Amino acid sequence: MKTLKEIERQYTPEEMAESLVFPGPKDPKEREAMLAEFRKHRKKISEKQTEKSKLISQLLQLKFLIEDYLNSDTFNKDYYFGYFLKEYINRLEKKNNEFAVEIDVKPTELSQIINKHRQPTEKLIFRLDIHSNKNFPAVMWFRLLEKDRAYELKHNKGIIENERKHVKEKLAFSF
Repeated sequence: MKTLKEIERQYTPEEMAESLVFPGPKDPKEREAMLAEFRKHRKKISEKQTEKSKLISQLLQLKFLIEDYLNSDTFNKDYYFGYFLKEYINRLEKKNNEFAVEIDVKPTELSQIINKHRQPTEKLIFRLDIHSNKNFPAVMWFRLLEKDRAYELKHNKGIIENERKHVKEKLAFSF
C-alpha cells in the first residue's frame, strides 16, 4: 500500500480528481443501472480496502478540501480553523481528549479552539504539522488562520470604530 506522500508524488491533484470522474449514458434508466453497478463495485472495493488505505483516502480528501478552500477567493464562515481541526480528528477516528493527549494540549484548550473561543497557538500548529507527519503542513494551518483573520479585519466595523478614537492624527491623503 502506498503512503500519502507516495501518492502525492506520483499524481497531481488534478490527475487524482480526474480518476474519479467518468462519462455516462444520457438515458436516465441506463444511467441509474450503471450507477447501481458502480455502487456495487465500489462497495466490493471498499470492503477489500485496508484501514490504512481508508484513512489515507479520508485524509487526502480533507487535504484537498482545505487546499481548494485556501485557493479560492471566497470566504465561507463554516470553514474555519476549528472546523478543519475537528475534521482532522474525526477522520483519524479519535476522541478530542485522546487527540489532545497525543499532541500534549489540554482538552479544554483543544475544545475552545475547535469551537472558536480561542485562537490556536503557534506551538499547536507546529504540533499538528508533526502529528500529521507533514501531510498537513504548518503553513497550511497558518493560511487557514490568515483567511479567517483577513475576513474579520475587513468586515468587523466595530473594531475599526473602536480603534479610531486611539489615532490622534492620520495621513491627510490616500493612494
